[in-house]
Amino acid sequence: MRFHSAVRKAGLIVAIAALAASAGCAKKEEGEVQASGVKLIEKGKLTVCTHLPYAPFQSKDPSGKVVGFDVDVMDLVAKELGVEQAIVDTPFEGIKSGQDLNTGKCDAAAAGMTITEERQKVMNFSNPYFDATQAMLVKTGKPYKSLDDLKGKKLGVQAATTGRDYAKKFADEKGLQLVEFEDLAAEQQALANGQIEAAINDLPVWTEYIKEHPGGFEVAAEFDTGEQYGFSVKKDSNPELLKKINEVLAKAKQDGTYDKIYEKWIGKLPNS
Repeated sequence: MRFHSAVRKAGLIVAIAALAASAGCAKKEEGEVQASGVKLIEKGKLTVCTHLPYAPFQSKDPSGKVVGFDVDVMDLVAKELGVEQAIVDTPFEGIKSGQDLNTGKCDAAAAGMTITEERQKVMNFSNPYFDATQAMLVKTGKPYKSLDDLKGKKLGVQAATTGRDYAKKFADEKGLQLVEFEDLAAEQQALANGQIEAAINDLPVWTEYIKEHPGGFEVAAEFDTGEQYGFSVKKDSNPELLKKINEVLAKAKQDGTYDKIYEKWIGKLPNS
């Protein structure tokens, strides 16, 4: 009798545990859908992947808070959804490959990321929100004015970026020695301490760096590659979030909010 009772008791415990687990799953599933049918991985939060530092688009202020152009725009999206933005700092390779979105690390990516055909195969992009130009930075007073002047010299590039891809196209033809860095900070440091003679990255990034180091560096050349930035979401799985991002972008451009964010982080608007 005691044996049967024990078995029954054990069975009851297993059943209760299974029900609890099932309820937990249901609760998590429930928390994934927000207002407007937008799916979010965590209730009450718009989780956004980025790669730090990439000022003026995203970087930490003296207090350690992540701030920047992309942060302000995605805050508008979060506000529209009635949630808070939660930022995840992660290597750029995982962002541009779509892996971070596919594995549920974040709902969206906002990382000063250029829209390319290759990236569109693995993620869905918002409408373009920023026109980007590549540029070459050198120490003030250096004689380099073009890629041709760098024959046999070391040129820094950031891994997994379109700036690296642009430099690679001309590496053999112009005799460039490309040195690849994992992030922007490492590329900037290498230029500052003379490991490389010049560095390629997006123009706004260099403009910000020059502001922080007056007199030390200058943009030697610009390369108009026709690039545009976009925010991204998981491929073909979150159309409502993508729609909401595009709606927020359109509204911000219409009511002047976008212009204010641009002037705050980048400076004077082009053609204004």
